[in-house]
Amino acid sequence: MASRFLKLAVLLQKYRTPVLIASCGGAFAANIFYHVLPDVSYRQLYQAWYKGEPVVLSEKLENVFQQVLKDYGVSSPKNFSAFASFGFHPVGAGIPWLPAGAHIGIPANFNSTGDDLNGIVNRSIFINGKTVDWNSKVGSSLKEALVFSLDAQKFAIAREVARLQSGGPIMSAAVAPFCLGGVWVYSVVLKQVLGLHGGSVLLRGAVNIVALGIGAISYFLTSDALSQWLDYSSDRQAAGVSHDYAKGGVEFYDKILSRNRVLRSLMGQKGEMMYAPSGNLFPAHILQLKHTPYTSRREAVLALLKEEKV
Repeated sequence: MASRFLKLAVLLQKYRTPVLIASCGGAFAANIFYHVLPDVSYRQLYQAWYKGEPVVLSEKLENVFQQVLKDYGVSSPKNFSAFASFGFHPVGAGIPWLPAGAHIGIPANFNSTGDDLNGIVNRSIFINGKTVDWNSKVGSSLKEALVFSLDAQKFAIAREVARLQSGGPIMSAAVAPFCLGGVWVYSVVLKQVLGLHGGSVLLRGAVNIVALGIGAISYFLTSDALSQWLDYSSDRQAAGVSHDYAKGGVEFYDKILSRNRVLRSLMGQKGEMMYAPSGNLFPAHILQLKHTPYTSRREAVLALLKEEKV
């Protein structure tokens, strides 16, 4: 067993540069794959279905989508396509300048208005094994939180356009290979500082484990920091389209916070673990920083309005 370990260590040492390049390339490819081919990966995952058939995006929402692309000043709108997705707010993936383009999913509740709730009340939502009663007090609150004005809908779509147009997927995919390369740097520096390049295999192995730990911590911190920066940046760009878009952004986050508070109440203990009393999301795991707070995103958009920058 020890001899095999030694042979592997010698082999990795001999071909460390090709192994490092291949590992970084593989990590980047794995993270960017669904953005390169969003039509056969991401879109299939988020596509809304009804009675075994994919739901077709309504003409109304297609027109809203095209208007957002025009308002945002997208030079090649053909590189963006919209589809009907499940969920309650838009999602997106893809790289606009690649052949597959960018795909943005728009949920059914965006078809609804205050006078026509057909995109909401004709759907059944199950929470804790029970169907939400839209006529109950809590059901009415959830229903109200799912109805967005046209300006709020445009802002929500525009922030996805902004994130994809600015190369957000590429930056996010680059974090893993960057930190993986950092592990090699940490390992070399630590061995140099401690004078272990000619030391025992066990000591060098211990240093490699320490370097891996530092790299893992760097990955989680960098990934979360970049995610938050992209969120705030996308919000600023979407709100910067016009005064109406900024007003829609404030409403959009108000409604999300309201929706999450209702879901927290409906879901009981699980809801209390997922959502804060304010409506913000709790981290998915202990190694993750807090999600970009919806309250902070709302305040940032509101600040733009107050400063009359839009």
